[in-house]
Amino acid sequence: MSTPTLHCLQQACGDITEATAGDTVDGVPARWVARPGSTEEVSTVLRAAAGLGLRVLPRGRGTKLSWGAPPAGVDLIVDTTRMATVLAHTAGDLVVTVQAGLPVAELQDTLARHRQHLALDGASATAGTVGGTIATSASGPLRYRYGSVRDLLIGITVVLADGTIARSGGTVVKNVAGYDLGKLYTGSLGTLGVITEAVFRLHPLPESGRWIIAQAGGPERAAAAIAAVRASQQDPVALDVDRPDPGAPVTVAVTIEGIAEGIEGRAGAVADLLGQAAGTPATVTRQAPSWWGQPLPAPAAALTCEPTGLAELLADAPGALRGSAGAGVFTAGMDDGDGLGAELARLRRIAARHGGTVVLRCAAPHRKAALDVWGPVPALSLMRRLKDHFDPDHRLAPGRFVGGI
Repeated sequence: MSTPTLHCLQQACGDITEATAGDTVDGVPARWVARPGSTEEVSTVLRAAAGLGLRVLPRGRGTKLSWGAPPAGVDLIVDTTRMATVLAHTAGDLVVTVQAGLPVAELQDTLARHRQHLALDGASATAGTVGGTIATSASGPLRYRYGSVRDLLIGITVVLADGTIARSGGTVVKNVAGYDLGKLYTGSLGTLGVITEAVFRLHPLPESGRWIIAQAGGPERAAAAIAAVRASQQDPVALDVDRPDPGAPVTVAVTIEGIAEGIEGRAGAVADLLGQAAGTPATVTRQAPSWWGQPLPAPAAALTCEPTGLAELLADAPGALRGSAGAGVFTAGMDDGDGLGAELARLRRIAARHGGTVVLRCAAPHRKAALDVWGPVPALSLMRRLKDHFDPDHRLAPGRFVGGI
């Protein structure tokens, strides 16, 4: 069957090959890889795959294929890396339209020449492609001020399981018609369609910036420091914490941006405020600390927690803990052995007391198979209906999302 199937796929898109040992998704091998160069070619490939009943999974640079649950099976990987063009950049309107396979880092380099940027930072967001960043909802410390990737997305083009091309949103910031479709696909892990194009609102690059860093005297002090800066008039763009191990000192880092003329005075005021609340002197630097925006090694969990729970989280969470204390979004390092399940349960109890959730983001496939990766999902019935609507045969990244969707 493989040769006729490959021939049929190659008629749909010439750049289709048999998969190699490197073409796996969280330990699950694929059979073929398609590399379309446009939305129309993706449509043709998915239409052919639908006729053949193939299970399809989109891939950019593959930096986050270990997120979520392993797929139930993969026949065809749709590799978007040939789709790496800036389609339109309206600098005056602070809007850019790009293909999904464009690396985020390359997009930032292009925008920087116009003194603009897509307000995403951190290795998880900037190491991958535009489509992968949307599909995994990866965002870094700047989310405190500018929001996550779903907040910056104002338009999207996707190809559905049957090859239908769907577009939503606009190319100017004030036109938000259909924006809900962009929200729907953000974080969907390829289970609802293949993202092929995106429209983002941009922000001017700041003239200057500073990091203010203090090592807090304990979890209570760290939480108090974050609360003090949040309540101040100093207008930070990010407030992050790093705690390498339970009981280890907590480092608090605050970022401010602005014009060069006033940045030193503001940084000094933040340093005084942060140092007083943290119980140790704060330092001001032009460089981010080495851990800033960096992911923790697998196994790791993504969690949310309301500000009221920060002190308990810093004191009692197992493993390493890092993330945006201002936005209440963190990554936790987990036990790489038989204690993973117990640590996951403990972390979920802490988060639940403060309105949060915990997802086992990345771990060895055999560990995921024995655990509840996603935890309680109140909207699961709605998500199942959406899956049935967009992918009635459940062929797109099957099993990778919540509830085996």
